[in-house]
Amino acid sequence: MNHERSTTLFKLAKAAIPGGVNSPVRAFKSVGTDPLFIKRASGSHIFDEDNNTFIDYVGSWGPMIVGHCNPEVIKAVQDTMASGASFGAPTERETVLANMVIDAVPSIEMVRMVSSGTEATMSAIRLARGYTGRDKILKFSGCYHGHSDSLLVKAGSGAATFGVPDSPGVPADFAKHTLTAEFNSLESVLSLVSKNKDSIACIIVEPIAGNMGTVPPREGFLEGLRKICTDEGILLIFDEVMSGFRVAYGGAQEVYGVTPDMTTLGKIIGGGLPVGAFGGRRDIMEKLSPSGGIYQAGTLSGNPLAMSAGIATLSILKQPDFYKKLEEKSLAVADGISNAARKAGYPIYSTRVGSMFCAFFNKNEVYDWTTASQCDTQSFAKYFISMLEEGVYLAPSQFETAFVSAAHTDSDIENTIAAAEKSFKLIS
Repeated sequence: MNHERSTTLFKLAKAAIPGGVNSPVRAFKSVGTDPLFIKRASGSHIFDEDNNTFIDYVGSWGPMIVGHCNPEVIKAVQDTMASGASFGAPTERETVLANMVIDAVPSIEMVRMVSSGTEATMSAIRLARGYTGRDKILKFSGCYHGHSDSLLVKAGSGAATFGVPDSPGVPADFAKHTLTAEFNSLESVLSLVSKNKDSIACIIVEPIAGNMGTVPPREGFLEGLRKICTDEGILLIFDEVMSGFRVAYGGAQEVYGVTPDMTTLGKIIGGGLPVGAFGGRRDIMEKLSPSGGIYQAGTLSGNPLAMSAGIATLSILKQPDFYKKLEEKSLAVADGISNAARKAGYPIYSTRVGSMFCAFFNKNEVYDWTTASQCDTQSFAKYFISMLEEGVYLAPSQFETAFVSAAHTDSDIENTIAAAEKSFKLIS
């Protein structure tokens, strides 16, 4: 497969853009090759600048649940664009989409639109601090909540106490307010809570971890977090930027029956356009400016193009049997890849929740960052490159989630499984 033009474009990009990309994982560094430059997409496929075709399981990192260039979404954006791309003023579309989100997500009684998932989590944490009058937050090792300063913190071993900055440019004074526990370990949470009595504003968690691969919550974990937060006056925030509207119309909180105090959402609610949102209980959300004193603002918040794309997308997701059919496709492809590995005698640990799935190059169970980090990333890189050469586009990292869309066909799934069979034989 020829990648000559992508290679040339990457060289040109590196002269103008740090690392040649505008978001680090796109650089393909963890798989030891140059990135593809994408020209266009349609349905379940993307096409690169060398005119190669790939079955896409990245889906712009999740939001393309109805497929690329869905005609209904395209029409909604085109119709809106004809009347103006941005006003910095209220539009009716904002209220329409807000009510669709409120109706869908159990925890959300009011919602504020923003422009990205990072902005949503950053704002939700500020609101939690303002509402509770507390400064500290608790997150989990391996859960990514955007690149704001307070959240770029790595964990120590076990139940770490205070975090340390995970990036130059993040002051230690910011990081010291961030506590880091182990995903799926209530013991690590209880230890931190007891040592920081009445000082933790919120616990923020991906209810289905999607940034260390796909790691589901163990039975009782989310329920335990809910009880701890209720007992200790801590707000529970579900970061559903990835899982929201992905694993069910009401997100992971619908799947597991646990209702947080606040929820953050990402660009799936804008059909893939730059958008995010955070919402929750009315008494919390009303503390936001201008109804309350906690400040948050954004010129592009509620952008008309994103609102229209979101209304069109959520209207499709509400159609009867949408998630049933998506579940069937996702089960087929995830099981097919797992079976391909088994046939080749290659040990992997496979996980899936709804249309999120991951093949961990690890013969043992993966349930937190410590176990995920033990994966054979070199073998994953070989597998990734082989799958790419077979026309299957996966996320260029062992620690990312794969996504299935409604546009994936039986033929796509069959071809993906055939590619996996060849790839696992290659690395066995």
